Amino acid sequence: MTVEWKGGMAFESKGENGQILRMDAQPEHGGEDSGVSPVEALLSAAAACSAMDVISILRKKQQTVTSYRIEVSGERAPEGEWPRPFLSIMIKHVVSGENLDEAAVARSVQLSDEKYCAVIATLRAAPQVDSIFEIV
Repeated sequence: MTVEWKGGMAFESKGENGQILRMDAQPEHGGEDSGVSPVEALLSAAAACSAMDVISILRKKQQTVTSYRIEVSGERAPEGEWPRPFLSIMIKHVVSGENLDEAAVARSVQLSDEKYCAVIATLRAAPQVDSIFEIV
């Protein structure tokens, strides 16, 4: 994966499949608000990872989902403290469908949360992150 500067505070992340995610800062932070912030991308990644698991598991359980959204929020360290990491993240699954089995939905969310979602597992593990640089 590569992330390339597009001027100002805008960056585009390009996945192996060529798909692009644009990220930018809000104007008060020098950006043009032309994409999600990196912090929003992080929350979105956790939510989407879990949602994909849940949909997959519910399909295997032969549950018919007609609509599904994730409401994700996070509590961060107070303004003025840097780097302001997340202290907690809440992922709320809002699922609609025909005759959904509550136990099946609950188990699907639990399996994603505890076993399958690599993004959530990574956040919980607090992996070592190293940064290097090269001047060309």
